[in-house]
Amino acid sequence: MKCLVVVAHPVADSLCHSLARSAIQALTEAGHEVQVEDLYEIDFQPSLAASERQSYYDPPFDSSATQSQIERLLSAEALVLVFPTWWFGFPAILKGWFDRVWAPGIAYDHATDLGPIKPRLHNLRRALAITSLGSPSWVDRLLLWQPVKRVLKTALLGTCAPACRFEMLSLYKAERLSTKDVDTFRSRIRRALAKWS
Repeated sequence: MKCLVVVAHPVADSLCHSLARSAIQALTEAGHEVQVEDLYEIDFQPSLAASERQSYYDPPFDSSATQSQIERLLSAEALVLVFPTWWFGFPAILKGWFDRVWAPGIAYDHATDLGPIKPRLHNLRRALAITSLGSPSWVDRLLLWQPVKRVLKTALLGTCAPACRFEMLSLYKAERLSTKDVDTFRSRIRRALAKWS
């Protein structure tokens, strides 16, 4: 498959970048075609421009500043997102990527009566989110009900790519992990990606 790996962490030698390399290696070894979009490396600007926002409901969407990212998303059959969870949400740069790249006429269409949106990412078959959190799992799962997972599964993929099979791997207590803990998590990444065909 054509796989797009989107990495959203500002530090090149971070745990997230290390996990992204593990995912890229697993995909490459399995024979997939891999494109990497490192949002910090390309200095992706997360802020939605006025012209972009104005064209959300006055098509066509102004994609002039994000056309290369849009083309990579539209050509992808599989998506891997690697990012830290900060304050139980996305890093601003990744949220901006969704705002500016998953736009109307690209990831979805508005209904004529502004009812439920209509999906456009029919090419996207698989998605895996890999994230690290400083908190223990019970805080994310029981106290906050996994907000990042719910947004990805229901709001983004559920409406823009409803046929896409989604999985999320969360690495908790990320600041207090042993090498063995990280290696075990890498094995989970490899197992998840081994299911892709």
